[in-house]
Amino acid sequence: MKITIQDLPEGEEDEIIIRCRAMDEQLMKFIYALRAGREKITVSKGDRLFQIPPMGIYYFEAVDNKVFAYLEKDVYETKYKLYELEQRLSGTDFFRASKSTIINLSKMESVCPDFNGRFEACMKNGERLIISRQYVPLLKEKLGL
Repeated sequence: MKITIQDLPEGEEDEIIIRCRAMDEQLMKFIYALRAGREKITVSKGDRLFQIPPMGIYYFEAVDNKVFAYLEKDVYETKYKLYELEQRLSGTDFFRASKSTIINLSKMESVCPDFNGRFEACMKNGERLIISRQYVPLLKEKLGL
C-alpha cells in the first residue's frame, strides 16, 4: 500500500482520497476508525457540557432511563439513547454487550466465560462487565473467534 501526504494551501478543507481495486473489511475498518477519531460525543457533568472523542470511552450504560459514558476515571451523562449510540458507532470497536451496555472493545483487557453462557469482560481500568449470552456470538465474530 502506498500512502501520499500533501500539504494544502490555507483555507482548503482536508480531504482523504482512497484508491483501491476493491473495498475489503480491513479498509472499511480503517475508514470507520478515521471517522470515529474526528467525531465527538456531547456529554454532561452537572451543568457543564463537554465534547469527548469516543475512543476515550470505556463503555456506555443505561441506568434508570439515563445513559452514562464511563471513561477511565470519570463518568458523564449523555442525552443519546443506547440504540442511537450503537448506530452512530457502528463499524467501530464499540459492541452491544447487553440491553443496557455498549462496550469499547479497544478498552477491553480480556474476556472469559461466565455462568449460563454469558461472558465477563475485564476492562483496562479494572472494571468487570457482563456480556449477555445473546450477544456472545456477535462478540466472537467481532473478535474473529
